[in-house]
Amino acid sequence: MAKRIAKFYKVSFERFREDWEDTFGACTEEEINNIYKEIKLPKRATAGSAGYDFYAPVHMVIRPGETMKIPTGIRAEMQEEWVLKCYPRSGLGFKYRLQLNNTVGIIDSDYFYSDNEGHIFAKITNDTNEGKIVDIAAGTGFMQGIFVEYGITVDDDVTSVRNGGFGSTTK
Repeated sequence: MAKRIAKFYKVSFERFREDWEDTFGACTEEEINNIYKEIKLPKRATAGSAGYDFYAPVHMVIRPGETMKIPTGIRAEMQEEWVLKCYPRSGLGFKYRLQLNNTVGIIDSDYFYSDNEGHIFAKITNDTNEGKIVDIAAGTGFMQGIFVEYGITVDDDVTSVRNGGFGSTTK
C-alpha cells in the first residue's frame, strides 16, 4: 500500500486574489469569488494512478507558441523528505506538446510554510509544431503531480530555511 504523506489545500482567498490579479490584472470581487469557489483540489483519476490531476481554474486557450502562467489556488502539505513533481497531463503533452516551462515543477516540502502560503503555479507553453490550439475547459485536468521520496548525502549539513518560491533558496 502506498504511503499517505501529504494533503492538498486551497490557498486563502486573499492570497489567491493577489496572485490572480498579479497574473491576469484586476477583476471584480464577484469574478474572483466565482473562480476561487470552483477551484477543485487535485485528485487521482483511478486507484492505480500515480499522478494527482490539477484542474484548470478557468477556461484556457493557448495558441501555438503561447505561454500562460496559472495560479492554481492549491498548496500541498507533505512530510519531510518528500517532493511533489509536477508535469503536464500526459495526453496534453502527447497531443499538443504542452510543456511546463521549467520542464518539471518541483514543490519542496518546506514550500508549504512560505509567506506566499506555498501557492503552486504552473507556467505552460503550447509548443506544438502542428498548429494545434490547446483548449482546456474550466475544471479539466491540465497538470499532474506525483509525490516522490528523496534522500540526501551523508555529509549534508544544510540548516537554511525557505521563505518564498522561485529562486528563494539562493537568496
